Amino acid sequence: MHTLIDRGYLATDPKHRLVVSPRLREELETAKSSTVRPDRRSTFRAGPETGPHPETLEWHLDEVFLRV
Repeated sequence: MHTLIDRGYLATDPKHRLVVSPRLREELETAKSSTVRPDRRSTFRAGPETGPHPETLEWHLDEVFLRV
């Protein structure tokens, strides 16, 4: 999971929903058998003390996440 996040194929939005890049299926053969589903909530809890800060999540979506 971390590798997919680091490479921009997965992200978490500020509401802690999993966002899957459309490029995942195009570029990774393993995505064909993946059970990852868009808009599924991540398992960490919201809040700066218990999970990623919303601004950090927004930065990742803007700067790292692979859009079409």
